[in-house]
Amino acid sequence: MKTFLTEDFLLQTDFAIKLYHKYAKSLPIIDYHNHLSPLQIASDTQFENITQVWLSGDHYKWRAMRAFGINEKYITGNATDKEKFLKWAEVVPFTIRNPLFHWTHLELKAYFGIYAILSPENAEEIYDKTRRMLQQKTHSANGLLKMQNVESLCTTDDPIDSLEYHIAIQKDSSKVKTFPTFRPDKSFGVEDVKTYNKYLLQLEKTSTIAINSYTDLLAALENRVDFFNENGCRLSDHGLEQLYYFETEKYAIVDLFNKVKSQQDLAPDEVAFFKAKTMIALGKMYHKKGWTQQLHLGAIRNNNKRLLNELGPDTGFDSIGDFSQAKGLSGFLNTLDSTNQLTKTIVYNLNPSDNEVFATMVGNFNDGTIKGKIQFGAAWWFLDQKDGMEKQINTLSNQGLLTCFVGMLTDSRSFLSFPRHDYFRRILCNIIGTDVENGELPNDEKFLGSIVSDICYYNAQNYFNFK
Repeated sequence: MKTFLTEDFLLQTDFAIKLYHKYAKSLPIIDYHNHLSPLQIASDTQFENITQVWLSGDHYKWRAMRAFGINEKYITGNATDKEKFLKWAEVVPFTIRNPLFHWTHLELKAYFGIYAILSPENAEEIYDKTRRMLQQKTHSANGLLKMQNVESLCTTDDPIDSLEYHIAIQKDSSKVKTFPTFRPDKSFGVEDVKTYNKYLLQLEKTSTIAINSYTDLLAALENRVDFFNENGCRLSDHGLEQLYYFETEKYAIVDLFNKVKSQQDLAPDEVAFFKAKTMIALGKMYHKKGWTQQLHLGAIRNNNKRLLNELGPDTGFDSIGDFSQAKGLSGFLNTLDSTNQLTKTIVYNLNPSDNEVFATMVGNFNDGTIKGKIQFGAAWWFLDQKDGMEKQINTLSNQGLLTCFVGMLTDSRSFLSFPRHDYFRRILCNIIGTDVENGELPNDEKFLGSIVSDICYYNAQNYFNFK
């Protein structure tokens, strides 16, 4: 099958081609949100084969394989790595119009120089070729990052993490700059009191603070914020269904904490109140440190209980939720802003029907102190494909300032996912180039080129100011 991945892939006008090749293509990457393993970066892991670096942990591919009727043995089961890859190759030709089709072939091209469409006919040849290349130093964990011009990246880390691998990376100038991100969602996961109390024991041990009260909980979290900050952390992250807001002190937070500590279940409204109060407290800690907080809102997780019990979480059974977002998001941001303790914030939306809600809400809290202080974040998870990116870019353009946008990220567990930045850059250049072609924007290459460069790199560089 003839390749479709030309140098001008997705670029439909001459102006778009100029923008991409002159102002976007060669810029470094700042990947400020992903789920890569700091251990693999610190140890500069050499992957044995493409299955290990490409299919392991990738629930996008797993969902497609299940939809195609592939047995779980070849997805998360005990089949060999080669068998799993060959099964994936059976599925790939039939992923047309799913982003996996584009991502798969962009990644094969970028890292292995393979332009062919992956299929059962060439799968063994591609498996062997990529296996040989992955043994080379150029294709180690850091080699793969450098191949895509990754300047810096941020992993996602629990407060109880020792950050030992981040500390090791920071001492080794040969490694790609890697920073931790503070992800404390388990610290207020009181809907499951048994699991929560087990987590508190871990937090006690790591913080060396006995957690016998809600005040102790906040002290332990602040202890970990301080530790993360000392080790290069400049962002927090939360993955939530929605934010909660209460206009009055409906419950005594001290009493709720005591109930949980004594293994008593909370009512749903009490759980929401506990989460709301703790998120506000954390938001103030982030502001004190000058961090950026990230809010990923709208996923409904672990829908298939049977397979969740068999395979565990994060295995491909999450989807878009339809939660009410506006009031809780407004209340959260307003509570922090009212005491001038609202830090830089990026809000990611998972339900496309809420795009305008999010884009207009963040505009309420940009106060002129920082360029793009409150951001409507990049298209996320189920939306980080061509249509979703275009909708996010268009919504942000309509309701805010696209020119202040801090751009794309991978949100991935794979070292082969960085061509998603190139995918985004092509889509961005095509949108602006098409506007020029249609006479909707001035034919000013230098000006529009500088805006493209800002969105692809310089806005993020200035916003995060990683050292």
